[in-house]
Amino acid sequence: MTDIMAEAVEAIEKKLGGSVFDGSAKFDIEGEGSIIIDSSGVRISDDETDVTLSATLETFQDILQGDLDSTSAFMTGKLQLDGDMSTAMQLASVLS
Repeated sequence: MTDIMAEAVEAIEKKLGGSVFDGSAKFDIEGEGSIIIDSSGVRISDDETDVTLSATLETFQDILQGDLDSTSAFMTGKLQLDGDMSTAMQLASVLS
């Protein structure tokens, strides 16, 4: 596990603040790997999920730091979505 991925997992866990995500989502970070968020928690994995969100490392970091809204990132093409849109919207509300 790279430091970048470990930091990303930690940042997502902090954003979740102990709440459980009722669904499954994958962040596919270009050139780094994938992070899964589901009812079991947050982990590095490439398992199948309800929705996959793909972005560059920079975009992903901007979203986690609150510098970029995930909806804006999606609307401008910086964040690609494959799968269930309602799960993605649920995730956005949990991580905001």
